[in-house]
Amino acid sequence: MGSTKYITSMGELSRKDNSLCFRKNQKNVYLPIENIKEIYCMNEISINTKLLDYISSKNIMVHFFNYYGFYSGTFYPREQYNSGRLLVKEVEAYHSEKRIVIARKIVKAIAVNIDEVLYHYYKHNNKEVKNTIDWIRGDFKKLIYEQNDIQSIMLLEGELWQRFYSAFQFILPTDFMLNKRVRRPPDNPINALISFGNSLLYTKCISIIYQTHLNQTISYLHEPSESRFSLSLDLSETFKPVIVFKTIFDLVNNKKLRVKDHFEKKVNYCILNETGRQIFIQAFEERLDKTFVNKKLNRKMTYKTAVKMDCYKLIKYLLEDKDFEFFSLKEGQ
Repeated sequence: MGSTKYITSMGELSRKDNSLCFRKNQKNVYLPIENIKEIYCMNEISINTKLLDYISSKNIMVHFFNYYGFYSGTFYPREQYNSGRLLVKEVEAYHSEKRIVIARKIVKAIAVNIDEVLYHYYKHNNKEVKNTIDWIRGDFKKLIYEQNDIQSIMLLEGELWQRFYSAFQFILPTDFMLNKRVRRPPDNPINALISFGNSLLYTKCISIIYQTHLNQTISYLHEPSESRFSLSLDLSETFKPVIVFKTIFDLVNNKKLRVKDHFEKKVNYCILNETGRQIFIQAFEERLDKTFVNKKLNRKMTYKTAVKMDCYKLIKYLLEDKDFEFFSLKEGQ
């Protein structure tokens, strides 16, 4: 997959011979170009067209984030994998019953993974989360197959996430309480972590989809949009409980992230400071590289590979009508 480079400081990124040079505080830091597949600019970074031309020739993506840690946009090299046959099938699926099938599978996978995350806390004597687990295993399982249009499926997805968020009060300490999910901008530390983590996962999915023949703009649960890569929104949803929220719960409950030390006081602690971002990014990347045993293939794989596997499952379904399920933490596939 290639490596990821994060730049969290202000500075200037340029080409220097056959390397990348990041200049900050009058000092140069050189980044060997070999194996780099994506660069995250998490602060104000100056670049030039010479650099963009060079990294485009190397098929490197650059993701830009704003002051609040929100995804702003991506420098996207020209497509290296194109398939007219698959593109036709993607469009056909969007306009057929297959869209409903795929959308249901996405929301079902979200529920399965939320269930597994919450069950971990239930097993460790946190019985208060049982109501949400029971709803997922009972009412939700019936309701998901009764929804026959995208709007109804998305409403059920919204209820699923809301029930998950309501369980946070039993998992997180009081200074990370979630009273209401607020996105742009976040209004407290936990909303800041959720928004930052979701943005990182969304851009990671953009980079992974780029390595396949799928078209970034054709989605099935979310409506296709001219201003975003909506397929990345679809594919990232199922991995949020596994990657984003497990990362948040670990960092907060083990006091690796603390409100007074890792959030900006001047904006009411609703933005991670540079140290906080670095801690979260490191944990996020470690989570992506964490291995599990894929029971179906009987071999170890990383969560990052699992995201790409979901892309291939979708491709096979579109081209060959091969039935599939999106990633399940419980089944390990």
